[in-house]
Order: sequence, then C-alpha cells, then structure tokens
Amino acid sequence: MGDESLDAFIEKVIPRSLMTNRGLRVGEPMPEHELLQRLHAIASRNTIYRSLIGMGYYDTITPTVILRNILENPGWYTAYTPYQAEIAQGRLEALLNFQTMIMDLTGMEIANASLLDEGTAAAEAMHMFSAIKDHSPGGVFFVSHECHPQTISLVQTRAKPVGITVQVGDFRNLEFSDRIFGALLQYPATDGAIHDYRSLCQRAHTAGALVCVATDLMALTLLTPPGEFGADAAIGNSQRFGVPLGYGGPHA
Repeated sequence: MGDESLDAFIEKVIPRSLMTNRGLRVGEPMPEHELLQRLHAIASRNTIYRSLIGMGYYDTITPTVILRNILENPGWYTAYTPYQAEIAQGRLEALLNFQTMIMDLTGMEIANASLLDEGTAAAEAMHMFSAIKDHSPGGVFFVSHECHPQTISLVQTRAKPVGITVQVGDFRNLEFSDRIFGALLQYPATDGAIHDYRSLCQRAHTAGALVCVATDLMALTLLTPPGEFGADAAIGNSQRFGVPLGYGGPHA
C-alpha cells in the first residue's frame, strides 16, 4: 500500500472522528485466575431482571437430551458417506431436516432457510410479491399494525428506495385496491392475540394480492398452519426453538 507502518495506514483510512486520542487502559498484566476473579467481581454487580420485551423474542430452555444428542454429538452432524466424511455432509442433513420441519409446521410445499432476521425476511417477501405482480414504483404493501414494531420499521426502510408505499393499519378494515399487491400479517400478533385470517386471504386473492404471514414456530405446533388458511408465504425465526435471549440475533 506504500505506507511505512500499519499505524500510518490506519491513520489514512479511518476517519478522525472514529479514532481515540489515548492508549488503551488495560492495566498491568495479571495471572489468569486473578483475572477471572476480577471479571467475576465485575459481573456480580449486574442486576438480572425479567425480560418483558415479547414482540417475537422469548426466553427458552433447550432440553439437555437435545444438547447432548444433537448439538454436542459429532456423530450426528458429521454424517459419514463412503466418499465424504466431513462436517458439510452433516450440515446438509441438518438443513434438510430443518426445512422439512418448517414445511410441516407452516403447511407450505417448499421451504428455505437463511441467517436473516424476521424483519428482513418480511421485506424480502414484500420484494418478491412486488416482482411476482410486476408492480412498478407506486405499489402499496399493507402491513398490519399488530406486526412487531421492529418488523414494521424494517419493511418501511426497505420499501422507500424502491418506491413502494407501506400502508400500516387494522387488517379488519382493509379494503383491497388495484394498487395493493401484498399484505403482511402477524400470527400470533405482537401482543399475543390469535386471529383467523381466512376471509382476508380470500379477499386478497380475489383482488389479485398476495399474503405473507409472520409466524411463530412454537405456536404452529398448536395453531392452524398458514398454508392451510390461504397464506402465500410464511416467515419467522427459529429463536423459539432453543436460542437463549443472551445469544442475541439475528436468528435463522
């Protein structure tokens, strides 16, 4: 790069507003056991509160039998084939199992999996519906006000650059027009309410619009699958299947 040192290179590419003008205050070196005691003392000052955030994120307990026999079992995730004994084979098997489960729970004919969060998946569904309906800029995408607020915000952000108008409102009062090419519903709603969307899906299809349902995998073990009441796409995340809140996101 033509620079005399790494520091000189960093000074050239990192904005001054992001750089600190002092050295790191890390203190004197200490033995590992003393460091662990220090960290423990710092962590003990934390106060643990019950999380009431809801909105699609719930604390979970992963059964030990699952941890031991799947997540910690190399014989499961490194499935052997006569020509290939590597982790990719087990990951492929796990992905196929996951997608099969998603198809069973959602009532859909196909499934995919990614590392996107629920809000991004909702935006991707909006873009897909727009492409399917070949809507030029100016099309309207309806979003139920009972969707998670972070999902609504992300959909609005992704819609703006491509000229899609996001209409947020009560699905009960929705009147479909030629401009509305799709709708997004939450099932269960962000406050936990469970609605019957059959009639709305029928009205949407009659008007030539598509319906996406943002749903919860654990709830679908009991509720009617979206594919059975007329949804064209189902999205969500896998956090409810054992990812602790402390692990953050996004979730597959």
